[in-house]
Amino acid sequence: MGKSKRKKVTTKKTQTTAKTSAPEKPVQKLASQEGPVGAAGIKKEYLEGGKLCKVTFRLPSVAAPGAKNVCIVGDFNNWNTRANPMKRQKNGDYELSLQVEPRKEYHFRYLIDDSKWENDWNADKYVKSPLGDSDNSVVVV
Repeated sequence: MGKSKRKKVTTKKTQTTAKTSAPEKPVQKLASQEGPVGAAGIKKEYLEGGKLCKVTFRLPSVAAPGAKNVCIVGDFNNWNTRANPMKRQKNGDYELSLQVEPRKEYHFRYLIDDSKWENDWNADKYVKSPLGDSDNSVVVV
């Protein structure tokens, strides 16, 4: 009988410890993941009864520390590296809104200081780039 009581006590202590410590770690991880990146990402707004979609792209400052300029480059501008410069926000993030045709997928990437490519951390999905050994971000509208 003594052994079964010890098992129950041990089990209860283990469960109590797990319940006490387990919620703390995920909450901390979520908070750090939602930091500067939480405000970033892609916002979609359908206009004119769904005939157009205004997509707002936001690259967080942590993705482009010290950047002098950022352009969004993709299918919607024929991969023109100068067509869509993004505007630097007060908090250091870069933002740009584009109107695109809905019911399509658009591949894109961010070009930082004309030399570094970055994907959108909050893209709808990623696909292998036909050029090189990288992925493209994809926004589905």
